[in-house]
Amino acid sequence: MSTPLAGGGGGGGGVAVLSSSVENGGGVDSSPPAAKRCLDKCELKSPILIFLYFHKAILNELEALHKFAVAYATGRRADIEPLLERYHFLRSMYKHHSSAEDEVIFPALDIRVKNVAQTYSLEHEGESNLFDHLFDLLNNVARMDENFPRELASCTGALQTSISQHMAKEEEQVFPLLIEKFSFEEQASLVWQFLCSIPVNMMMEFLPWLSSSISNEEYQDLCKCISKIVPEEELLQQVIFNWMKGSDAACTVEPYPDGPQAQPVMSNSSKCACDSSKTGKRKRSESSVNFSDSTSSHPIDEILLWHSAIKRELLEIADEARKIQVCGDFMDLSSFNERLQFIAEVCIFHSIAEDKVIFPAVDVELSFIQEHAEEESQLSEFRCLIERFQSAGATSTSSADFYEKLCSHADQIIETIQRHFHSEEVQVLPLARTHFSFKRQQELLYQSLCMMPLKLIERVLPWLVGSLGKEEAMNFIRNMQSAAPASDAALVTLFSGWACKGRGQGVCLSPCGTGFCPFKRSSDIEEDYIQTSCACASSLSARSLSSQADDTKRPVKQNATITCEDGNAVGSSENLNACELPCSDRSCHVPGLGVNSSNLGLSSLSTAKSLRSLSFNSSAPSLNSSLFIWETDGQSSDDGRIERPIDTIFKFHKAIRKDLEFLDVESGKLSDCDETFIRQFIGRFRLLWGLYRAHSNAEDDIVFPALESKEALHNVSHSYTLDHKQEEKLFEDISCVLSELSHLHEKLHRTSLLEQLSGNSEITAGDGTLKYKELATKLQGMCKSIKVTLDQHIFREELELWPLFGKHFSVQDQDKIVGRIIGTTGAEVLQSMLPWVTAALTLDEQNKMMDTWKQATKNTMFNEWLNECLKGTGVSSLQVQSSETSTSRKGIELQETLDQSDQMFKPGWKDIFRMNQNELEAEIRKVYRDSSLDPRRKAYLVQNLMTSRWIAAQQKLPQEVIGETSNGNDIGGPSPSFRDSEKEVFGCEHYKRNCKLRAACCGKLFTCRFCHDKVSDHSMDRKSTKEMMCMVCLEIQPVGPICTTPSCNIFPMAKYYCTICKFFDDERNVYHCPYCNLCRVGKGLGVDYFHCMTCNCCLGMKLASHKCLEKGLETNCPICCDFLFTSSATVRALPCGHYMHSACFQAYTCSHYTCPICSKSLGDMAVYFGMLDALLAAEELPEEYRDRCQDILCNDCDRKGSARFHWLYHKCTYCGSYNTRVIKSEAFDPNCLDSRQ
Repeated sequence: MSTPLAGGGGGGGGVAVLSSSVENGGGVDSSPPAAKRCLDKCELKSPILIFLYFHKAILNELEALHKFAVAYATGRRADIEPLLERYHFLRSMYKHHSSAEDEVIFPALDIRVKNVAQTYSLEHEGESNLFDHLFDLLNNVARMDENFPRELASCTGALQTSISQHMAKEEEQVFPLLIEKFSFEEQASLVWQFLCSIPVNMMMEFLPWLSSSISNEEYQDLCKCISKIVPEEELLQQVIFNWMKGSDAACTVEPYPDGPQAQPVMSNSSKCACDSSKTGKRKRSESSVNFSDSTSSHPIDEILLWHSAIKRELLEIADEARKIQVCGDFMDLSSFNERLQFIAEVCIFHSIAEDKVIFPAVDVELSFIQEHAEEESQLSEFRCLIERFQSAGATSTSSADFYEKLCSHADQIIETIQRHFHSEEVQVLPLARTHFSFKRQQELLYQSLCMMPLKLIERVLPWLVGSLGKEEAMNFIRNMQSAAPASDAALVTLFSGWACKGRGQGVCLSPCGTGFCPFKRSSDIEEDYIQTSCACASSLSARSLSSQADDTKRPVKQNATITCEDGNAVGSSENLNACELPCSDRSCHVPGLGVNSSNLGLSSLSTAKSLRSLSFNSSAPSLNSSLFIWETDGQSSDDGRIERPIDTIFKFHKAIRKDLEFLDVESGKLSDCDETFIRQFIGRFRLLWGLYRAHSNAEDDIVFPALESKEALHNVSHSYTLDHKQEEKLFEDISCVLSELSHLHEKLHRTSLLEQLSGNSEITAGDGTLKYKELATKLQGMCKSIKVTLDQHIFREELELWPLFGKHFSVQDQDKIVGRIIGTTGAEVLQSMLPWVTAALTLDEQNKMMDTWKQATKNTMFNEWLNECLKGTGVSSLQVQSSETSTSRKGIELQETLDQSDQMFKPGWKDIFRMNQNELEAEIRKVYRDSSLDPRRKAYLVQNLMTSRWIAAQQKLPQEVIGETSNGNDIGGPSPSFRDSEKEVFGCEHYKRNCKLRAACCGKLFTCRFCHDKVSDHSMDRKSTKEMMCMVCLEIQPVGPICTTPSCNIFPMAKYYCTICKFFDDERNVYHCPYCNLCRVGKGLGVDYFHCMTCNCCLGMKLASHKCLEKGLETNCPICCDFLFTSSATVRALPCGHYMHSACFQAYTCSHYTCPICSKSLGDMAVYFGMLDALLAAEELPEEYRDRCQDILCNDCDRKGSARFHWLYHKCTYCGSYNTRVIKSEAFDPNCLDSRQ
């Protein structure tokens, strides 16, 4: 698997760029590793991989711009206006790139591979917000603020990191799926639709810029790939390759400081880049044909034609809505919706053209942005109404309401647009007529048309021209041809041909002599151009164009013949000369794009899903927008209002966000701080890193597999797993820079002290101070990057994944998932995590979280551990209920009440001393009759009552030594003990440790509790131990991990020490399980063990799918009768869910193969049962027993059946097991083998 982040000279991703920008001025290839590997190949094997070139160009530009921002922040001041312009260009490129992906690539992928594309569309929205934030900063008037340069570098770094990670994920997940699920031809079709979905004006800029961003060899490969993607129509090929080459003077490169990239500047006055010596016939100048004497004195009035066509279409839609209301026919709603979608696209792009071309050119304070947004909203609501009704189905009650809303929405849209158009015609057009020349008006109209993508222009031009008169249509085409630059000859030919399709039989309206008639000799456009086929020869009205179907077979044969209107086949240029019809009487034959989405299964809804984002007036559409094809897939019932067990994860998200905010803000202070601040910052960062890693591992190992286990949710979490890998890399990079910064700060501090002590002011840090400032700036940017990355990751998780739990998982299932997460979290992590999480929560949120945890751990000792942990740390913020805390002792009085932790019992000690044997037995009978007690509680109380006198005597012993000094003089034998006396290794036969424990019960010193119990008539409670003796200095001191006497110099008592169990071990891996509340041998929870909340025991990670038995370990071994839960010997889980010691299992299975508790087989007995089959087949019963049978019960499948008589072996007729028992014998039954009950 490739490295997710984009690689650079010193690290990965956008963060590495910061390093290279500070340490060296050269360019660093920021392409993701996957892109590098593919681009190193001479030839692309898949059309989809053309996106690698797009990615490389965008990432290189991001890197260059970020380098400039970092240099600006570290003192190399320069004019940032060019930076603003280049970011405007980059945002424009990337936003259209993302919108085309959302419109074409992702919906196609979502049809064949579910649950992948939605995440990437959400990431596009987050990246759009990052661009908006960057431009807010760049456009801020307060640029002279001292924090502005570093904030700029941070924002550019965050943007680069976000986009780099997004592209790396696409190359690792999306591209392989596209290559796997789509054939070569389908991939080419997708990429072609992608290119046709980007506005023409952006393609004119994007492709030359892309060509200038790659090497010559890569450019040749790119051209080969594009030639396979574009349909084999010479006119279409010429349009695309003209865009790639630009014009002779186009794409002039302006060198930029510290950056290899350049801003392309398009020139309208330049010639076509692909002109040859034979293209003189298509060259023209404005003087060759003068359209200023045309009947249309003001070309800008064509806007009125657009207004009229839009209003006419909307009126027809409103009339059709009323017809639907009258007839109640819902069969044609799909075509009605497609027609509405088409006019919505036209209105939106018309609005974009006005906002970006017409109104800025007028240069007055005019804005119709609010009106445009209102129109889009109303059109979107109209379409949502239809789609909701289609999905819900018609009912008698819903139909009437639908009819009413349908007509109301149609009338409302017409009213809004008519009012808006009237305002424009009154306020804008008069100014345009006055201030703009004839030529300038034509240019504005042509630029407005190029704001649309090719696939929409192909539909719009016939629709518009079809609504015009012949003279209006001819003027429209004249103006378009006159305004187009010479380099757009092929493009305007294409436009003219499409426009002619709007007239009856596609009659050519192009004026002769202009050089633009699509049916003129092929040499007028290109010497070897051969016109192929008529894309659409039929008359298309406005109503049929919305569902137009072009040629979808790709590629088209280059030598295919064409047919003139008289039906004669034309196969060569000589035959073309035979068609001597007047231009106006011939039919236009121009190729169609062939981007009909039906050949890939794309619905019409996908074609307009992200149009509003093209205007840049708002962020990308939200998931609630009707423009998303999967809008209903990601939505569920409003489960967020109800507290669910899985919502515990939200609490961690809140704490993560709080610490991310801290890192982002406090990192800005690192450039001028002391050593204490750096130490605190590093500690806070490492705490966040450790806890986030635990959180991510829990999601990867438990939460995401649970989601993927549902068939409908396959692939839904893969993108988030990739996020975790990328985020871990970001944390590692920040950790490295923090270490370097800390060492450099320490070095500078020593230099400063030396200067003060020597009094020599000439001692300077040299380049150290500049290096420190650069590292501090770099670190601030990295902290901003990790904050943005994690914020977006968490937001997408909560928006996309978490609603799925309410839809696909019951509360019990969620409890199991939360229990499994908690069960892999060790005590040390919990001790750090609980205060960290609760500090970010309100009191109510704390209580809800703890209630969820207690519900998930109800079968465990978690509450007991939590009480002891809080008692030892003094943390009170977790709001533990008072009923779960024990009552403290007062003086030397004996405690008389029983708390919930089961450490005392009723009646009180004084009552027990006064009781005789009969009274004690009466108390025991009361306990047995108490129905409110569970069996475990009853057993505990009865056992303690029966041993109450001895327990009371033991409880009094510690009171006798209260107040005595612990100097060791009253303790016999304060001497060391050895595990290996020859090597002088401290310890005992049980444990290796460097201390002795003072037993709280008798006050004597013992190496361990086993040594105490071996020589005493009572047991030692190690958790109550308060003091220990160091076996080096022999000093009695409070129990702890190290010796506190100065002579020992912090001598450790053992490698492992548990503050709860007071347990020391100096040779094994030991961990404390907070749910068993015991120390167990192993590397830890989540490493090699997990705690099962049902069984209440620690199991190996390989036993994750074991059979659960509630509190299965809280019992005695069925062989040796030792208590399993606290046993130090290895315990084995049986297939039936019971447990026994491993040693006992080895001895028991030498002669038995069934569980001693439930009698089920202890393993796969197929071989043994096969041997019994062979034995019985060879065995012949006496005649008097041959017809006898016996009723049996199978211990393995728990089913009753019958078997032939045998004194030892009876085979189950259902599962084939011989693990059966006889429940009834019959004297004679000839059909016993077939009888079953």
